[in-house]
Amino acid sequence: MYPKISDFINDIFGTNINLPIQSYGFFVALAFFVATLILYHELKRKEKEGVIPVQFKKVLKGKPAGFIELSISFILGFIIGYKIIGAILIYSSFAEQPDQYIFSLKGNIWGGLAFGVYSLYSVFRDKKKNQLEEPVWEDVKIHPYELTASLIFIAAVSGIIGAKIFHQLENIDEFLTDPVGSLLSFSGLTFYGGLIVAGLTLLFYAKKSNIPKAHLADAIAPVLMIGYAIGRIGCQVAGDGDWGIINLEPKPAWLSFLPEWLWAYDYPHNVLNMGVFIDGCVGTNCFHLANPVFPTPVYETITCLIMFLGLWLSRKKIKIPGILFSVYLILNGIERFFIEKIRINETYTIFDFQITQAEIISVLLIIAGIISIFLFIKHHNKNKIVS
Repeated sequence: MYPKISDFINDIFGTNINLPIQSYGFFVALAFFVATLILYHELKRKEKEGVIPVQFKKVLKGKPAGFIELSISFILGFIIGYKIIGAILIYSSFAEQPDQYIFSLKGNIWGGLAFGVYSLYSVFRDKKKNQLEEPVWEDVKIHPYELTASLIFIAAVSGIIGAKIFHQLENIDEFLTDPVGSLLSFSGLTFYGGLIVAGLTLLFYAKKSNIPKAHLADAIAPVLMIGYAIGRIGCQVAGDGDWGIINLEPKPAWLSFLPEWLWAYDYPHNVLNMGVFIDGCVGTNCFHLANPVFPTPVYETITCLIMFLGLWLSRKKIKIPGILFSVYLILNGIERFFIEKIRINETYTIFDFQITQAEIISVLLIIAGIISIFLFIKHHNKNKIVS
């Protein structure tokens, strides 16, 4: 396992560098980058097809910089400078535990002031350059693909909040033991919590921005699938605990062509330091699991990549808006329901059955997807008759 990207680089090239880039965070960032490219492409295609129209927004141009705008620019600049300069000055400890540094009060006051003043001056200068004697309202054309950054940002923020909330609900004892640490930790994110909260937030944004919700959902469907697949690579590489149940069974003969670690893996040097100590190991991550487990993140990555290709290749063939997203809900639900059978998770007892939070939500998603297909088809046929 490689808890940090520099662990991988050092292992491959024999170097001894120390970069403050967590492997899981790197792959999450990569997932958002790929998601942004795909969503940008899809929104551009849907505008060309005329299903997501260009928006017009009135913007007041030529006004001077206001107090609130200048204050925000200074505060943001101060925070960035405070943390960046502070990190540079204590690089060794920062590189070892970047998440703890980011959420701490540590930093450099002079770096914060310098960045804050520069940020304030930059905003003031730009506003002064474009200032008019009499500010005017103008209609500005906004293409759908120009909303990509806003959509991704909204999904990221609301998704992380939702993932945290659902994780705490699933692990209430962990939260009660250390509420602040649990909330501020980079680990402990429940995908379905993020999906639900981000989905509701995007629906609200789409309604407010007059974006056809069904077409936007269809554009997002392949994005969610590929993003999840890449994110699970981060779980596997870092060894963050999202692995399966203990697997001591011998590998079946029909899977003999696969490497042993794809069948059962003990996650050496996992980021959680779970298991038993590795003899002779030096460093901060020196543990491996006492018993090998199913490497479920790998299974999910492979499955979701195949499902992504299916959605991607079908997106132009499915003409009824909303159907592609409904299919995504069904595929996602099926994938997660079955992977839960060999995955470690907290369980609930319902009518004498042991069931996980993810299994409950995955079943609901499958049902919602099937119902949505019928509703979207019915709505489409009704509109055809009317027209």
